[in-house]
Amino acid sequence: MSQHQDLAGQRASGSRRGKGGDGAERHEVIYRSISDAIIEHRLKPGARLREDALAEVFGISRTGIRKILQRLALEQLVTLTPRRGASVTRPTADEAREVFEARQMVECGLMPAVAQRLDEQSVNALRELSAQEQKALQEGDHSAAIRHSADFHTHIARLAGNATLAEFVERLCFRSSLILAVYGRPGHLGCETHDHEALISLLREGRGQEAATLMGHHLRAVEATLAIVEEDQEAPDLHQIFLN
Repeated sequence: MSQHQDLAGQRASGSRRGKGGDGAERHEVIYRSISDAIIEHRLKPGARLREDALAEVFGISRTGIRKILQRLALEQLVTLTPRRGASVTRPTADEAREVFEARQMVECGLMPAVAQRLDEQSVNALRELSAQEQKALQEGDHSAAIRHSADFHTHIARLAGNATLAEFVERLCFRSSLILAVYGRPGHLGCETHDHEALISLLREGRGQEAATLMGHHLRAVEATLAIVEEDQEAPDLHQIFLN
């Protein structure tokens, strides 16, 4: 079981198992496992997600898998098509533009509030996330770096104190991770860690408006790294992805 799966299992509590190992706790673990595989590009955009194959891999009912896929569809990581079933969402150029436009509006707007609420514990948490991203980049693990970058942006949004907007930013970051995994050019991950360090410094000094300006520049730079090129769809080996 992966670290993400362990954490997901720890977060779930008070659930009861049903037939075939189904249950809220088990569903949460599987949901996290599939969403991580999508965000980390182990499941590629356009890949079909057969209910029967997933049910076999995870050892739960097709009804349970269907509920998990519906949840992923609400977060726009999975697309459900009548008669064809589920597949990993393949973002279009227009969708990529809209996602980054939304991030500009929301994340930049949150910076003054974050600057007012930031404490040393939060600064240290942000620096740790930035360090994890840098380590992944140095090791050539771009999928992990994309994930750590999304975690960094999501954590900043939470510090503004508005749970609804923070949840929205988290979903936008999930979609951005998918967009970067698909359309990011080799050697151009998107997020520059020195931008993240500069953001932390500005926020720590209470310079919220300057942090908003830098965030806007940062997100535009990320979007500029994208190269929209269509890829052929392929059938994923679910056993290889989830059981090895």
